[in-house]
Amino acid sequence: MKNHLSDRINSMSTSATLAMAAKARELKSEGKDIIGLSLGEPDFNIPDFIKEAAKEAVDQNYSSYSPVDGYADLKQAIANKFNRDNGLTYGLNQIVVSTGAKQSLANIAMVMLNDGDEVILPAPYWVSYSDIVKLAQGVPVEVPTSIDTDFKMTPEQLEKAITPKTKMMWFSSPCNPSGSVYSKEELEGLAKVLRKYPNIFVVSDEIYEHINFRGGHVSIANIEGMYDRTITVNGVSKAFAMTGWRIGYIGGPEWIAKACTKFQGQITSGANAIAQRATIAALDAPISSIKFMIDEFHKRRDLVLELLGEIKGFNLNVPEGAFYVFPDISSFFGKTINGTLINNASDFALYLLEKANVATVTGEAFGNDNCIRISYAASEKELREAIARIKAVL
Repeated sequence: MKNHLSDRINSMSTSATLAMAAKARELKSEGKDIIGLSLGEPDFNIPDFIKEAAKEAVDQNYSSYSPVDGYADLKQAIANKFNRDNGLTYGLNQIVVSTGAKQSLANIAMVMLNDGDEVILPAPYWVSYSDIVKLAQGVPVEVPTSIDTDFKMTPEQLEKAITPKTKMMWFSSPCNPSGSVYSKEELEGLAKVLRKYPNIFVVSDEIYEHINFRGGHVSIANIEGMYDRTITVNGVSKAFAMTGWRIGYIGGPEWIAKACTKFQGQITSGANAIAQRATIAALDAPISSIKFMIDEFHKRRDLVLELLGEIKGFNLNVPEGAFYVFPDISSFFGKTINGTLINNASDFALYLLEKANVATVTGEAFGNDNCIRISYAASEKELREAIARIKAVL
């Protein structure tokens, strides 16, 4: 039957994070006590004021098709948020609301990339970037980084990766999977290189902007010369614990926003009406309304670093945002643990799942073969138990 499927789907990878989550659910259904640290999903409930806005929208009969690019008052709330949090001014015609930030990224790839266009991806990168680029017939160009540089690409590396075929650069800050956060100075260094190449566009994935422990988020669109060539991607899944509501959005040049609207109109049309109304309440609220979640993630990060630091062979940096740690575990490669030979990060993650009943994700899926991703979007009790199990089987 595979021969009847398109080359496009046959060549596409399965999302490693979703695959591991599915495997964990399968083992749970068999009665195994699995602790899932693979998915990037906050374990908090949605704040009540957002729920109330959704209920009100139901009562107000928001049940018809929504505008393809989003309700005007939601786009105004997004414009206000960009101005308040990022110092960016976007008109409503520069904003497109989509079914999650993942669709926002797919829209951009499909309207911007032609066959053979190269997209620079500082590695590690979010698991879906590479396949989204390939789906649009682009060519992912990985720029490897390491734990020694906090998994951040340097201007010298960027310059070296640019070729006549380079069309875009995609990155996230705070980064999934590493939790790294680019400072203003670091972004200015990258922008200095990019200003020499006016035809290269930037996708800045800022979905984790509020889960930031260093204080103050910087958008690359705010750096001199970058506004007109940056598409800023964001959404409400992470900071507002609204993963299942599927609302993402972009701010960028009007001609790109119009193209994304045109493409989306043929694929999904407008995003869920009720979720859009709830998102207005989320974005209009002060950041202080979700500070309790950010503080808790900060506390968990410190706990996880402390506990993992007690395990010999885990090389750790200090992530400054998001809710992941990305330890280098390459010291285990080539070793046999309790009869299991560990050749790579995938072997290591599978070993932890089968022997410790803890689900993590191999770093290979994120473009880094030496690491695994551990999500600390779980309770303190679960984190303590999970790391105790990992320690025991190593």
